[in-house]
Amino acid sequence: MSSVVTGKYYSPQEKEEDMYLTRLKSFAKSKTFTLLLLNVFVIIVFTIFTGGRFLRPLNIRNILNAMVIVSFLVIGEGLLIIYGNIDLSCGNVGTMCAIVMALVLLNGSIPWFAALLISFIVGIIAGLLNATLIVKLNFQPFIATLAMASVAEGLSYVFGNASSIAVENSIITFLGTYRFFNDLIPFSVIISLAFMLIYGIILSRTKFGRMIYLCGGNREAARLTGINPKKICYILFANMGFLSALSGSLLAARMKSATVNGITSNQFSGITAAILGGISFGGGAGGMLGAFFGLLLLNCFNNGMTIMGIDPFWQTVASGILLLVALIFDYISVSRAAKRLA
Repeated sequence: MSSVVTGKYYSPQEKEEDMYLTRLKSFAKSKTFTLLLLNVFVIIVFTIFTGGRFLRPLNIRNILNAMVIVSFLVIGEGLLIIYGNIDLSCGNVGTMCAIVMALVLLNGSIPWFAALLISFIVGIIAGLLNATLIVKLNFQPFIATLAMASVAEGLSYVFGNASSIAVENSIITFLGTYRFFNDLIPFSVIISLAFMLIYGIILSRTKFGRMIYLCGGNREAARLTGINPKKICYILFANMGFLSALSGSLLAARMKSATVNGITSNQFSGITAAILGGISFGGGAGGMLGAFFGLLLLNCFNNGMTIMGIDPFWQTVASGILLLVALIFDYISVSRAAKRLA
């Protein structure tokens, strides 16, 4: 049996092959494919310039380890940026939550899962407070979250007494330190990849994901279709708080101590990776696969410069330049889209 497509007859098999070819062409024109090629290029360049050290198994493990902590921030920031908001407090909140977890664990009568749960609850509350400032008091997201960052940083110093707190629970440290396959694949990498996959499915395959895109594309139009953007805002900021707490707690588990610095230096890495991954600051565009490639690119870049012996301060400069380049391309892309609509 055949069907008619554009005046020509196609068998079901030919129609299916044509559909796959169309998808392949679409992927080849996407930002995700460009990022994939860019990652391959960066890997080849650093492999050549480091004499093959870049692709050694132990170095690959280092890259994966570095990706884990930032990956949860990339997920949370990615969803918020697609919605049209941003969180500048996630690093400080995650650090505070890790200190809370460590303090709870000092009381030997409280089980490890309760300590983790309390850490997550603290993060979620911080996220809900951010959303309340934005939704109820009409604060700009960067102002509200900067204020929360200051509060969380101060509380980290108060709770942690400006020092590190040991994390000695064997199950917690297992989550941060255990490795598979002859010590090559950290267990925390499996956790982070699972989260990327789950959130990717939620964003691309569910009604809730479509609502996030609609709110990011046009908040008023989304409201007129029956969506409650304020409710979505609360959910996304609470989710950001939870992921920040998870990120901070995993770092504390890996280091076997919670410090007042924690993941504070990673929050802009999360934003940079999300933007590099094609998530637009204009809102309503991007996805988790692109965010993953953006995260991989950022970490390969930083790791390669470290192996080459480049000063860490210059690495920070290079990361900032990467963010600026990503923002410029994002601006050009948004401007072109606006012109096409006009």
